[in-house]
Amino acid sequence: MSAAADVLTGTSSARVLAAYEALAASGRPEVWITVRDRAGALAEAARVDERVAAGEDLPLAGTVFAVKDNVDVAGMPTTAACPGYERTVLRSATAVQRLVDAGAVVVGKTNLDQFATGLVGTRSPYGAVRDAERPDRISGGSSSGSAVAVALGVVDFALGTDTAGSGRVPAALQGVVGLKPTVGLVPVTGVVPACRSFDCVTAFTPDVALARRVLAVMAGPDPADPTSRPRPASAPLAAPAAVRVGVVAATALPQLSPAARAAYAAAVTRALAAGAVAVPVDPEPFLAAGRLLYGGAFVAERYAAVGEALESQVAGLDPVVAGIVGAARDVTAARYVRDRERLDALRAETAAVFAGIDVLLLPTTTGHPLVADVAADPVGVNAALGTFTTFTNLLDLAAVAVPAGRADGGHVGVTVMAPAFGDHVAADVAERIALGGVAALRPADPAAPQAATGDGLPLFVVGAHLRGQPLEHELAGAGARWLGPVATAARYELHALETVPPKPGLRRVRSGGAQVPGELWEVPAARLGAFLAALPPPMALGPVLLADGRRVTGFLAEPLAFEDAVDITAAGGWRAHLRGDGPPVIPRG
Repeated sequence: MSAAADVLTGTSSARVLAAYEALAASGRPEVWITVRDRAGALAEAARVDERVAAGEDLPLAGTVFAVKDNVDVAGMPTTAACPGYERTVLRSATAVQRLVDAGAVVVGKTNLDQFATGLVGTRSPYGAVRDAERPDRISGGSSSGSAVAVALGVVDFALGTDTAGSGRVPAALQGVVGLKPTVGLVPVTGVVPACRSFDCVTAFTPDVALARRVLAVMAGPDPADPTSRPRPASAPLAAPAAVRVGVVAATALPQLSPAARAAYAAAVTRALAAGAVAVPVDPEPFLAAGRLLYGGAFVAERYAAVGEALESQVAGLDPVVAGIVGAARDVTAARYVRDRERLDALRAETAAVFAGIDVLLLPTTTGHPLVADVAADPVGVNAALGTFTTFTNLLDLAAVAVPAGRADGGHVGVTVMAPAFGDHVAADVAERIALGGVAALRPADPAAPQAATGDGLPLFVVGAHLRGQPLEHELAGAGARWLGPVATAARYELHALETVPPKPGLRRVRSGGAQVPGELWEVPAARLGAFLAALPPPMALGPVLLADGRRVTGFLAEPLAFEDAVDITAAGGWRAHLRGDGPPVIPRG
């Protein structure tokens, strides 16, 4: 169990106290721009504890988090790492408020590359944020302070933002998880824009499980954010067992050291060991799209976002950031349209690649520079760090960056990317290959039951749709998620029907019933209706009462089907019947 999971068993008040103790002991003031008053945090934590004691379900109670200082927190200043831009807000960003409502407590605002412009973590008048382990090296940016706050164990999770890779590069260098959702899945209301068309709110966590919980709380449209969008009801909830993983050859990774290339190869090997199928991919169309973000006209969006502050010469402007944003002043509309057209063509080309794969697996970044390296070549080093990240939002991909062990004396990471709203698919694969990092991660067992996402509907199965049975592929093909074995209440009978392939029929009885074992799946809501429409007679879907008291949709059979069926209830389930377990079956009719 990770440290993040451990704290969930304690009170919110105890966790807040521990956070402030860890913060004081860390000796890393450059991580923070504003630290919340401890008394205020403890008062909020006490209210969370009272709500939990009163029976409220608060999925993040007992956790503390930090917020990148380009994201609003009520009552705290937002600076975007520019002192002259500072403003104190009365309303939290939508994502922050949803986390607070779920029981998490904010302890402070973290440092960043000014106006979220950079991947290095050194472009801030509040100080260069250094690596958590090796202070002579960069933290990665722009969400530098948030990643280091998690790596140091001060907070359980932290919010960042990501336009070009800011939610993933620092995750790789700090040995933590960086979850970058589909653009628009988490509202950006209350976020200082970088490139408005491509900005995302992200989460840094010690493990993928907590990242998924944080995303589940933050996600969902916000009427105040016209760029937010709902997850489609047909979006997949799980990666298939034999997931097709796009991989690149070592020769396509000349920017990496031999040790880093070996770490990437080891991640591919772990994916194959978990049942994945490797598909060779040419990364060039993706990299070409990425080059448009800073090398093309899209940089004009940065000027549109903060150009006014630049022109007014507000106090504390970082010269490198000012140069990047200022250079976008003269980008023409015609050039912007041409680059949009070029991006549309690359989106079509990369979509064709994704027609043959489920996810793309790449190194997260190219190396771990010294702070001195960035000072000597601030633009060149920054550009290299974004080689494998800058295209992600332009191509409308979801991504999860995870630790992949160590190389060259520090942490190294890989990133799993999936098409828009394939967030659960990417997270599943990321869990199967994650290794090392601050939480001492180990690859997840793909055969183990999975936690529900909350984005689908439960479906109880008892026969041919069970794992390993002939029709399991129908559920897997619909993007359904296997939640594990369950059983009905002791009010049901199971009968062997004369169907092809062989199937059982489940029915509820007034008396003499038993618990019937089966499995629970989570199915995309839009796919459940398709299942119902495609069901051949005598099968049906209807309400099933489970042993734990839940009422879910499940496979049943029409009454006529039981007239000549064989009662196999005593066998103890469909699999047991197929094995020949249990007493002799009893013919009916």
